[in-house]
Amino acid sequence: MEPAPDPFADLAQIQRIASWLERYHETLGGRPVCSRARPSEVLDALPDEAPEEPEGFESIERDLDTIVLPALTHWQHPSFFAFFPANASAPAILGDLLSSGLGVQGMLWQTSPACTELEMRMCDWMARAIGLPGVFTFEADAGGGGVIQGTASEATLSAMHAARRRALVRAGLLTTPRSRRPDLVLYASAQAHSSVVKAAMIAGLADGPEDTSQVRLVPVREDLSMDPERLEAMLREDIDAGRLPFFVCATLGTTGTLAFDEPDAIASACERAGADCWLHADGAHGLSACVCEEHRWMLRGIDRFDSVCFNPHKWLLTNFDCDLFYTRDRASLIDAMSITPEYLRNRASESQGVVDYRDWHVPLGRRFRALKLWLVLRRFGLRGLRAHIRSGVELCAHLERLVREDPRFTVPFARRLNLLCLRPAARAGESPDDLDARTLRLRDAINDSGRAYLTHTSAPIDGRDAIVLRVAIGAGTTRREHVDALFELLRDLVDRV
Repeated sequence: MEPAPDPFADLAQIQRIASWLERYHETLGGRPVCSRARPSEVLDALPDEAPEEPEGFESIERDLDTIVLPALTHWQHPSFFAFFPANASAPAILGDLLSSGLGVQGMLWQTSPACTELEMRMCDWMARAIGLPGVFTFEADAGGGGVIQGTASEATLSAMHAARRRALVRAGLLTTPRSRRPDLVLYASAQAHSSVVKAAMIAGLADGPEDTSQVRLVPVREDLSMDPERLEAMLREDIDAGRLPFFVCATLGTTGTLAFDEPDAIASACERAGADCWLHADGAHGLSACVCEEHRWMLRGIDRFDSVCFNPHKWLLTNFDCDLFYTRDRASLIDAMSITPEYLRNRASESQGVVDYRDWHVPLGRRFRALKLWLVLRRFGLRGLRAHIRSGVELCAHLERLVREDPRFTVPFARRLNLLCLRPAARAGESPDDLDARTLRLRDAINDSGRAYLTHTSAPIDGRDAIVLRVAIGAGTTRREHVDALFELLRDLVDRV
């Protein structure tokens, strides 16, 4: 029988890969930000069948250069201004390498105590770093704590699932047949991330994106934040109709325009309506800014919430995936998520003296993600993370000043943190639809140039949903010269579209 291969024989190639990555980042600024690959171009360049014989790293590296790199959109490019940042950094890359190299599967405390307890400590470190109340930490010993999930979408689904079970328990309906239960209803801003509706679909509370029978999208105020008065009215209407409100999601920085709902006002609206809802705050991008004390205004009233999440993998130099999900009611979360087949039973878990993170989210298996956050915090320190956040905010303020001084552009909403929304100024006699079309042509011209990448959104302006361009600044390598170059590109192209 042929001997099995040594699975670790290629560890010596780590230095080669490290050198390749170093060259990539050194040349990143000179590459087109967006890939210019055609559909199926990568597929056509790859063989139809896997190789029968082992191949050398020389051919693998060559294919990385000729097949993979040309078909990448470069998220770490200094002129990447689309969506929100997806920060990477050398310490986080090294933490990911350690995680992969150790090969830990941390579903239970017993399967690697260090994996669990380092994660617990990292969650507490970050809770204090952004100013969360102590009830969301393990150290407070008040029933709270944090966990690293993959994305804010997973966190929202986990919170919604825990909320539903808790609502049924409190209403004495857990053992009532589903056909005899009242409709459970959830609420979020009309500007909330699509993951809220998707979580409702996964949880069986909506048959599709258009099914609003148990999903309420609350209208927004002029600043695009959830209207607490409308929320209260919708809660009262559902309660009077015999429905059971159970979950409200506030958004601390909407994806489209970075609008901020008000946790305190939302909690008060629920109290006035007599609705016993699980309150969840989705701070996926915006909450990272709270490492700087001057931005903690967004946390006013968060102590009245049941859960909150944010993504260090967006704006805190920590590679995807790393969502921090906190709850003050971990018992309800665990009750909703826990299932224990015989093969997972062990003495440590049954002692109830340890945390088994498998009960805190949807997956059973989990990577040692805390390592990359640990390395980021130790190598940059909170001071370095604060400097990174403040740099992105100041660069965005600089762009806002430039845009406002040019009459060919308008800024429909006030800049929020590191996101600026803009569009061309309307020409004489130009219809709103024509202005929308021209805004999209400007977006395409910028992205097709290869010199920058930005995205658009729609938001209410003058009584209608209008198209605006979004410029999100936060890549680790972005400097003032890159922002100035974007503005010059905008100026060069706005009259041509």
